[in-house]
Amino acid sequence: MTNAVGIVAFALALLVSILLHEAGHFVTARHYGMKASKFFVGFGPTLWSRTRGETEYGIKALPVGGFVKIEGMTPLEEIDPADAPRAFHTRPAYQRAVVLVAGSFMHFVIALVLIYGVLLALGTSRPSENTVGRTVCVPVANECAPGASAGPAERAGVRAGDQVVSFDGTPITSWNQFTRLIRTHGAGVAPLVVERDGQTVTLYPELVSVMRDRQTGLAGNDPVGAIGIAQGYETVRYNPISAVPKTLSVLGGGVTGMYDTLVHRLDELTNLFSPDRNPNGLVGVVGAARVGGELLSAPDTSASQRIGDFVVLVAGVNLAVGLFNLLPLFPLDGGHLAVLGFEQARHGVRRLAGYRGPTKRVDLVKLMPAAYVMVASFALLSLLILFADIINPIRFN
Repeated sequence: MTNAVGIVAFALALLVSILLHEAGHFVTARHYGMKASKFFVGFGPTLWSRTRGETEYGIKALPVGGFVKIEGMTPLEEIDPADAPRAFHTRPAYQRAVVLVAGSFMHFVIALVLIYGVLLALGTSRPSENTVGRTVCVPVANECAPGASAGPAERAGVRAGDQVVSFDGTPITSWNQFTRLIRTHGAGVAPLVVERDGQTVTLYPELVSVMRDRQTGLAGNDPVGAIGIAQGYETVRYNPISAVPKTLSVLGGGVTGMYDTLVHRLDELTNLFSPDRNPNGLVGVVGAARVGGELLSAPDTSASQRIGDFVVLVAGVNLAVGLFNLLPLFPLDGGHLAVLGFEQARHGVRRLAGYRGPTKRVDLVKLMPAAYVMVASFALLSLLILFADIINPIRFN
């Protein structure tokens, strides 16, 4: 049930993001005196619309996007002669650039506000150096068999949230030190001192012996001790000042991740349907919604951590959409920006050569074949990822 709620919540968050994206285009266009004749959420048949002033607002049947109709986006578009002075293509270059960037800018604002808000309200989680996350069984001698799932730590009375003070007489300063001491101890009883609700409690778990690598704790041939404790997490709090650099750091990591995906992970299209699909690889809207549902229903995590992880996911999706939309590929906003930049650069060079006439526009008719190829490529890629998200969803464990 919680998983379904998470999927619906993600869909609603995405719809709000789309609405704000289009609002960015709409508000800036109106600010500069351009005519925006339509503002719709969704595509397909119109379910509802109302005209206020010169703009028709409405909702369409398929909630998979939205659009703002700005008159005269290109010189090729036929418009009412009365609207010609307010056409997009007649406005100064900087105004057109602002309108084009405004959609992605709104995604960046959403990402920034969400991450900053999570840091202030919930903080971030990091692995604790001494807190018990949960007790687990140890897979040896039927420890994990039904009815006998308790491990040495649980049988001794260790609880989630306990803070380890010492083990076998040695003060604990880090989780790595703790695990090394457990492995080195081997089988047998060892005193474990924990702090619980402000009180010091001494417990006596009887460790068992398992075959693992003594240094890494992974599968190996060394007999080492095991206690059945999973590392816990602690919350790092931020104030309004300290949250600023952390927010920028998180956003910077998102930008780096987007670059890494576009430059180094496009070859992962070949393993979208393989059993070992990369959870950090390409994912579509359906896959992201599924992840959102899993985050809100994750076991062994607090409600605040689940909510924080979900909000950060929504922020990450907004950041990725904003960056992708600025790629210099026609017909994305970034493609229009690239054309605008080329026109202005070429005009600047011509002015240096003595030209004083109007800016020569790029012949968009010549770009239409490339635009059609890009639209077809985007559609094919989206369908491929959608199909993979349905039949081979990303799994984190």
